[in-house]
Amino acid sequence: MSIVGAGGKTSLMFHLARQLACSGKRVLTTTTTKILIPSPEQSDTLLIDPDPQAILRQARTYRAAGMHFSAAATYLPQTDKLKGFPPEAIHIFEESGLFDWVVVEADGAARKALKAPALHEPVIPQNTSIVVALAGLEVLGRPMGEQMVFRSELAGELMQLSPGETITVPALARLLTHPSGAFKGAPAQARRFIFLNKADTPELEEKGAAVALYLNGVSPSVAEAVMVGQLLEGINVHRFYARESR
Repeated sequence: MSIVGAGGKTSLMFHLARQLACSGKRVLTTTTTKILIPSPEQSDTLLIDPDPQAILRQARTYRAAGMHFSAAATYLPQTDKLKGFPPEAIHIFEESGLFDWVVVEADGAARKALKAPALHEPVIPQNTSIVVALAGLEVLGRPMGEQMVFRSELAGELMQLSPGETITVPALARLLTHPSGAFKGAPAQARRFIFLNKADTPELEEKGAAVALYLNGVSPSVAEAVMVGQLLEGINVHRFYARESR
């Protein structure tokens, strides 16, 4: 599984890992970009080595079901972040048979609520079976700019907005549906889901619902389902919109 976009990727990755591990699955969380060092609550086992085979040797010492590991290639002390692995290494982890789930943060957004991908982004392994795209609903009603949108110039082109113009429901939907938008680089065979995060007020929840209904009316389908919710102590899905079969 690869997680892309902006507005809560790291939180979603570790929430999903916790739930999967609690159900008895063996889970690896990692990245093809960079992430902050996970807290003990997010992941209590962190393996760091640039050699994926070395990571697997360490992981084999843990045999219990319900284990959750995080792995990175390098620690970057100047930013206190972890550098991840190239997509080929993710394939090695998948093929090892040691993990039931490999969950990858495959995009960077400089902690902004929304983003448009540059030419080299996102970094989605081609063996990914599920891609989840995130967007933060707090951008709605706010002006287009770098304060809330990473790579706002690119995003404006995809959303058909000039700098300073208000981000609307249709504009956000245009970014999520554009071929160079939310699912840029996603493998053709991967299942696609959208999580609209930060539905922190009834107003934002309603706006999220409007985005979801807009997306469900788009043909061809951009995603199998759209979720509107929050990432707080866990994954809170307020509304779920599954695409109807046509």
